[in-house]
Amino acid sequence: MALQPGTLKRKSSLPVWLAIGWRVAAVLGLLALAVGVHWIEREGLKDTADGHVSFLDIIYFTSISITTTGYGDIVPVSTSARLFDALVVTPIRVFVVLLFLGTAYNFVLKRSWDRWRMTIIQRNLRGHIVIAGYGKTGSEAVDELIARGTPPESFVVIDADADAIARAHACGCIVVQGDATRDQLMEEVRITQAEALIVAAGRDDTSILITLTARHLAPDLPISVIVRNEDNEFPARAAGATTVINPVSFAGLLLASSCTGTNIADYLADLASARGKVALTERPVRVEEIGKPLSAIATGLGVQLRRNGEAYSFADAEAATLLAGDTVIEIVATPSLRLDLTGAGDMVAA
Repeated sequence: MALQPGTLKRKSSLPVWLAIGWRVAAVLGLLALAVGVHWIEREGLKDTADGHVSFLDIIYFTSISITTTGYGDIVPVSTSARLFDALVVTPIRVFVVLLFLGTAYNFVLKRSWDRWRMTIIQRNLRGHIVIAGYGKTGSEAVDELIARGTPPESFVVIDADADAIARAHACGCIVVQGDATRDQLMEEVRITQAEALIVAAGRDDTSILITLTARHLAPDLPISVIVRNEDNEFPARAAGATTVINPVSFAGLLLASSCTGTNIADYLADLASARGKVALTERPVRVEEIGKPLSAIATGLGVQLRRNGEAYSFADAEAATLLAGDTVIEIVATPSLRLDLTGAGDMVAA
């Protein structure tokens, strides 16, 4: 599991046994090189024990020289032997030590460290938004939510693609590379403590299966799913999706609207984005608004209310009186526009 903060490390495509094997092969190759040169230059070595340098002595001397500083029983006496030990054997010794340290870090220390970091983050993981699928749609959803003020560290991105994980990590999200349809992975990202789940897996069947997995683990979790095929909207809702979005159908609505007004599509896009002049928001009715009509709210332009699962427009009779438990959908000015208007008002007042 890759977790922020820290530099993202992409998992090697080599199996563990092969990754260790090439390190061992590299050490043996360097050892063979040193043994060969020492054997050729054996006249430049002196054995203080018996005065004779055998091939076994060469293997012993080379191994001791590479792994330690030597015991002094066999020493280089010629200039060429000393130069070889100083310029070649010493760098080999450093390389071998670093290679073994790197192996120990990758296969022992790093995994222990990652597990510890994962435990720490999981312990404090609550009220987050899980993004299952960080393709074009998932990444745009994260960008939009960040633009609306949600901190990047509030997102936990799940994707099987390493490149997608790298992009999400670069945005500051907590990331995990894996299969979002698995119960174990959903439990690792603390799906039961999440604020919401956005499913954009790229395939309708996968998205529906992810929704089903999350729903049985978190019965009350708000789940938003994007499907490409209109026929899959019902299965997605049956799997437990709270909101099902079909971009193809929505695009058709925009195209139809553009035929009767050239500015309608632009305004709808403005409403959906936090970067526009106005934004569409949803909130619970406030205590001071109870008993008032929807048109009387002071925070924005009320366009719809939700009551007991039913939707009512501002023109319906139900909108004449707001009740406790209602949900208000309103059009509000974006923060940047409010600042502009406030500044203009201050200038007029001055």
